[in-house]
Amino acid sequence: MLEAHIQLDSSVNAKYAIMPGDPARIDRIIPFLDDVQKLAYNREFRSVSGYYKGVKVIAISTGIGGSSASIAIEELKHIGVDTMIRIGSCGALQKDIQLGDLIFALGAIRDEGTSKAYADIRYPAVADSDFLQKCIEAAKENNWTYHTGIVHSHESFYIDTNAEEEKKWSSMGALGADMETAALFTVGRLRHIRTMSILNNVVLYGQDTSDSISDYANQATKTMEGEKREILTALEAIFKLENSK
Repeated sequence: MLEAHIQLDSSVNAKYAIMPGDPARIDRIIPFLDDVQKLAYNREFRSVSGYYKGVKVIAISTGIGGSSASIAIEELKHIGVDTMIRIGSCGALQKDIQLGDLIFALGAIRDEGTSKAYADIRYPAVADSDFLQKCIEAAKENNWTYHTGIVHSHESFYIDTNAEEEKKWSSMGALGADMETAALFTVGRLRHIRTMSILNNVVLYGQDTSDSISDYANQATKTMEGEKREILTALEAIFKLENSK
């Protein structure tokens, strides 16, 4: 039976999922896969399957925010996926993080609603340590710039106190801000799923978010290179996990 939202079932037969937010990003994952098959496109959930160095993966978009991401996580788990990696965008919260730099989230501040619906706020949102290590190895092998640390997962871009919130979390060492990582880590841990999140920085710290996102949509060179690198890092990490068994 097809899952209600992602419209997939266990016949896909894949254990690994690479998860962008934007459905359009699926088009930019496809060139790195062999034997690509279009699967489904329902609401924000667009999916394909393919092989990276012989390892089968699903690429599926999750839309914006933890609520839609958690739906994808739960339904992917139902069809047999046990390893999931987000490839998203973020705004930097530290001045030394440049456009196109990668952020490897080892943990997330749970400042959004979805993870709180699943677990008490005292429950930590953390990545799978082996998955994180494989991402670091892949980035080092390619000499790509990356930063490892905690990220701030929030609920909206446009709250009136956004600037004050950014300053607060920056002062506490958060590297970047997104909307999905905390939900991925929390739901994943509760459902016994290996999870990891790679974020491509598309907004310099202190810069206007809406202007930078507009540049990103127009395929600004540095951020698009960062997107390519996060895709390849995620795929390489999956390959390394599969071959470390």
